Formats: sequence, C-alpha cells, structure tokens
Amino acid sequence: MIRPTLATLTLIASLAAASGQERVTVGTMREMGNGALFLAAARNYFKEEGLEVDMTAYKSDKDVADGVASGATDFGVGGFTPAAFSYASRGFIKAVAGQAREKKSYEGNEILVSNAAFAQGLRKLEDLPSRSVGITEFGTPSHYQVGQIARAKKIKFDDIRVRPMHTLDALSKALGTGQVDAAILPGQYAREMLVAGQAKLLGWLSEFDEQQLGAVFAGAKTIAERREVVEKFVRAYRRGAAEYTGALMRHDSSGKRMSNARSREVSTLIARYVFPGRPIGTAAATVEASAYYIEPTARLDAADIARQVEWYKAQRLLDASVDAGKIVDPSFVPAGKP
Repeated sequence: MIRPTLATLTLIASLAAASGQERVTVGTMREMGNGALFLAAARNYFKEEGLEVDMTAYKSDKDVADGVASGATDFGVGGFTPAAFSYASRGFIKAVAGQAREKKSYEGNEILVSNAAFAQGLRKLEDLPSRSVGITEFGTPSHYQVGQIARAKKIKFDDIRVRPMHTLDALSKALGTGQVDAAILPGQYAREMLVAGQAKLLGWLSEFDEQQLGAVFAGAKTIAERREVVEKFVRAYRRGAAEYTGALMRHDSSGKRMSNARSREVSTLIARYVFPGRPIGTAAATVEASAYYIEPTARLDAADIARQVEWYKAQRLLDASVDAGKIVDPSFVPAGKP
C-alpha cells in the first residue's frame, strides 16, 4: 500500500498481504521516474519474493533520503540530492540500484522558454546568460542540470539567474506568466504547457548530457540486519525495470518511441500510482508519452555520480569530506557505465 503521511501527498495503491510475507517500508514520490518500482508492485514481483511492500509518498527527494536515513523507511526510491550523497558517504544509507536517468536518444527533462522571453530573443540555450531559469529547489537534479547546460554551452554558471519555485505546479505557473524566462520541467508538465501554447521548447537535457537522476536507497541497518530482504527487494525491482524498459523504451526504425498494446498496458498500471484520481485513459497516455529511461538491469552510473558530487561541492552545497566512492553498494547491482 502507498499511504500518505501528515506532510505528504496522498497516494494509495493496494497490495494483498499474504501470510508469512515479510513487511518492508518504502519512501518515494508520485513521479514517473519511479515507474520501475510501481510496475514491480503492480505485477506482484515483490509479493513473489515474499515481501509485503508498504509505500509512503513524500513531497521531495530530500524527504525520501531523510526517511531512509532516519529509519522511518527501510528503502527509498528518489532523485540524488546533497542530502542523499551526504547520508550515503557517512554510512547511513546506500544506493543499491538505479532509478531513472537522462540518456541520449531518449527524452527526459525538457527546457522550456516563456512566450515573453522567446519574443524578446531567447531562442537557444546560448542565450541564457542574464536570464532567469526556474527549478524546483536548490540541490535537486534540475539544479545540477542548469550547471550542465552552462558547461555544455560554455556559459558562466553565475551568469544564469537560478530561481527555485519549490513545486512543479508553481514552476509551471511561473513560466506561463513570465515570472521566469525559462524552466526545466519533466515531460508531463512540459507537454501540457506546449500543447496549451504557454511556452516554447528549447530542447532536452539528454541531447547534450547523460545523468543518473536517482537510485533505490537502502538504510544501513536494513542492509546489515536484513540483507536477504534487500536482495529480494532489488531482485523484484530489477524485474520491474526490465519490463518497464522493454515496454516503454522501444524505438521504431525512425528512432521514434513505439506505442502498442504492451506499452499501453504498462502505462496504465503505472498511472494508477502516479496519477490517482485522474481518468485512467488520459493518465496512462501521459505516462506513455513522458516516461523516463530506466536502465533495464537497474545499473548505476558510478562515474556520473562522482561528477554530481564534485559539482555540488563546487557550489558549496555538499561538504568537501563527502566521498563519491561510498555512495553505492555494488554488491547488489554492479555499478559502472550503463
């Protein structure tokens, strides 16, 4: 079951409890980057491993990392943040499998420009100096992505005015009303704005950079005292990742992602977790059109994790003592270049 807490959004999905199954708790967010987790739950892959999974929906990736580090949950599935890197380096949590990622030839986060800024000449990424770029929060994957835009386009990072808007809804509104000149948004938000004519597309992050967006995190106590449970959880999760990728990431001969009965079925299952309460047809269509790439074996990109750690250190958002080599526990899913 995915259950709300007092400080979280409501997200409920029922999993039948079988006698003799071991209960585990998972903190996550109601986002499509967690599709492998939701698919594994919907397909009863965890149940087949003897696990009863209770999921709690949190408001931010930092909250997910906080929950695992504090012991409030056994596992967390979410994006990399300075908090997650710090906890992992200090031994409170470990990344044990990969979540979503930006990958070349696959759409991920989109860079949009407001209609007003477009009319004023903001037509390409090289035009971003002195302009404002909206993100959700400092210390999030989208914040790091602004830095990667600057690096790729040879722009001085400090010349871009980064503005946190705290929520994706607030960020979309700020872009639509011209409060920010540009914004980095996930596909489902970007597409709604583009279809409504509220913004223009500048490009996708995956066109010039690949990035490990997040991971499956396990608490240090869970790994030490319930290692077999972690192995079972990761095994079920990897089955979900393989099915997710096989259904949603297939390309036709022209390089366009394919839509068929299988992709629509998988999208429908995930949509019940990501968009509870929405009409299932439109929710599933959004999942299918905006799905992030997930490595089918759930492998983590250790080299990219190290790059992220160094960038956050340079921005003074991460202590210099944080060791990128301590983020991942490779005994569950070997790290490397996906």
